[in-house]
Amino acid sequence: MAEAHTKDHEYHMVEPSAWPALGALSAGVTAVGAILFMQDVTVWVMLVGLILVFYTMFVWWRDVVREAEISGDHTPVVQLGLRYGMVLFIASEVMFFVAWFWAYFNASLFPTLEMGGIWPPEGIVTFDAWDLPFLNTLILLASGTTVTWAHHALREGNRRGLILGLWFTIILGVCFTCVQAYEYAHAVFSFTGGIYGSTFYMATGFHGFHVLVGTIFLIVCLVRAYAGHFKPDQHFGFEAAAWYWHFVDVVWIFLFCSIYWWGSGVPMAH
Repeated sequence: MAEAHTKDHEYHMVEPSAWPALGALSAGVTAVGAILFMQDVTVWVMLVGLILVFYTMFVWWRDVVREAEISGDHTPVVQLGLRYGMVLFIASEVMFFVAWFWAYFNASLFPTLEMGGIWPPEGIVTFDAWDLPFLNTLILLASGTTVTWAHHALREGNRRGLILGLWFTIILGVCFTCVQAYEYAHAVFSFTGGIYGSTFYMATGFHGFHVLVGTIFLIVCLVRAYAGHFKPDQHFGFEAAAWYWHFVDVVWIFLFCSIYWWGSGVPMAH
């Protein structure tokens, strides 16, 4: 008599997991903590939330890697579903950034009397788009090239090229974050100083957070590359990271053109 639990299909029946619930809780704590931090109440709630978020990322990714490399659950059919899921996730991220662009363009195209009827508002000293922002643009464009190099190397079975490409991409991602932190430290306007600062920091800050998450994503891929996990015909984990990184690149191009270049140039009369 065949066992009751014999698997006769190519689908992956996911086992019950506490990580989605913990992830939702962690995100909620982080969001509330960020609000408290922005209101100068406390920073500890946000830090606790971030620790929980990183812990959730670690244990959840650990389980997914085990499903792919040990249990063999990621069949071609499952990989197709994972690709659809990643595409939908990136689409939701696009809508997320549309909200920040909408807020920025609404304020810049229709400046109110409270802003002085011009954009940028009177008294705002903006960044020179062709200084640090342009440097960061070059850094991200270069990182998009290196992650594509790593992908092609992986598909050709060149593990050394994969590892080198990942190292270069990660280093460029860290450089981007450092340049943006330096830029923020020398900004002459604050998050709470008006509509310009609020829309600027929300858009560029959330993008910076996505760069940080993408860098962590690539570091995980680098560790897995050293462990020999990826194969030329089965490497969805790396593909997902590469797609996410290219998404971050494209969003930055829009940020640079609209916020740093167009929106921070010659003031526009209402």
